[in-house]
Amino acid sequence: MSIWRRTASLAQLNQLSENTVVSYLGIEFIEIGEDYLKARMPVTANQVQPARILHGGVSVVLAETLGSVASVLCIDEDSGKQPVGLEINASHLRSVPEGGEVVGICRPVRIGRQVHFWEIELQDAKERPICRSRLTVMLRDAK
Repeated sequence: MSIWRRTASLAQLNQLSENTVVSYLGIEFIEIGEDYLKARMPVTANQVQPARILHGGVSVVLAETLGSVASVLCIDEDSGKQPVGLEINASHLRSVPEGGEVVGICRPVRIGRQVHFWEIELQDAKERPICRSRLTVMLRDAK
């Protein structure tokens, strides 16, 4: 059974991200499952720290992007609600060198009427975990 309340294609999700930090970092949505959302991101000069490995803050941007978009898909268009990140944490488990790629998968822990709680796992090209993140999203009245 699908958790999504809105229908969106991958093309629509990627188009919404144009001219934002999401497109600047090369984040691309690649799969929408019944209960998960998946995106990938190349590790280029735009995403690395001076040691030429993926910057931890960029991992957090990918995680928050996945959770925030997942929350959008979990609320009715006419709800008058807008999801906003309330809290995020990340545990960095492995580095990814420049030239690599990261894939993130976001799954719900709890989808409530006021708060959504997501777990996001980032993996390298060999499917090894590189970061685990948890995101709390609050649904506020849209202005």
